[in-house]
Amino acid sequence: MSKLKFMDFCAGIGGGRLGLTSCGLKCVAYSEIDKSAEKTYNLLHTNNEKNYGDLTKIKVEELPNFDLLIGGFPCQTFSIVGQRKGFADERGMIIYSLVNILKEKNIPYFILENVKGLTNHDKGKTLKTIEELLTSNGYTLYYKVLNSIDFGVPQMRERIYFVGIKKDLIKKSFEWPKKKNCKNISNFLCDDKAQEMNLEDKTFVKYLNNKYNKGKHDMKDILSKDYNVLDTRQSDLRIYKGKVPTLRTGRHGILYTKNGKLYKLSGYEALLLQGFPKELADNVKGKVINSKLLSQAGNAMTVNVINAICNELLKCIEEWKNE
Repeated sequence: MSKLKFMDFCAGIGGGRLGLTSCGLKCVAYSEIDKSAEKTYNLLHTNNEKNYGDLTKIKVEELPNFDLLIGGFPCQTFSIVGQRKGFADERGMIIYSLVNILKEKNIPYFILENVKGLTNHDKGKTLKTIEELLTSNGYTLYYKVLNSIDFGVPQMRERIYFVGIKKDLIKKSFEWPKKKNCKNISNFLCDDKAQEMNLEDKTFVKYLNNKYNKGKHDMKDILSKDYNVLDTRQSDLRIYKGKVPTLRTGRHGILYTKNGKLYKLSGYEALLLQGFPKELADNVKGKVINSKLLSQAGNAMTVNVINAICNELLKCIEEWKNE
């Protein structure tokens, strides 16, 4: 089978891209409006394809030919973290621009990703609208909520994934990938430059003594075990063993224990938790501000999940061509 080509929309730092290239697909171009993310994207992926920028302003006829569209269309309008305005928010309209590209370019396949909150936004009406929009343009659509922790990385990250295949190409149903074992968290929380947390920090002490946490946590006991993960982004301290809560764009505050000390999760470690291999993460180490890298990683697709989905899609395509 000849190598399939794809274009990376709402690309961020290219987590989706990496999931596809690791399956042997070739990226021909991408679309990203955030200049900071574009800089990180080019540090991580060195082929220097053209960035077409704002996809709502793209002239479709100027795009290169490609076989698969991938896009993590903006989730702010559907997430439980946001105001959930959905289609009333212009960011929620990105899906229409993506569908227009699919239609005008007659793209055979697509993979889209969004937050789990999309499943029940507006009592399910938003998901129904997206489903009707995609199927009415000639695609058989599959969608499912998958958790990154089930695909090799110790991050509890639930996202809804859409796989679309042109109806005239369907000969056998697409099957979602099976779960895989998760690697030990020690492979991910390994940044020798991670910042140690000052246990006497006034803000941290005040947090531990607020009405939700006072008297509930013994820091000495917490520190006695490696890889206790502390989520301080809520009013109440949440502790996980050997796994990390969902990385997010705008809310940092994940800490972890190691060798009797408490460390702040670094942007480098966040990349690893999203499935970026160390050799690529090394390309940005010290070149992107830590807080910005944390945000960019929080906005990325998990490489492992896209890789698993793509592998199943490729199996289908191979089987259809052999029939």
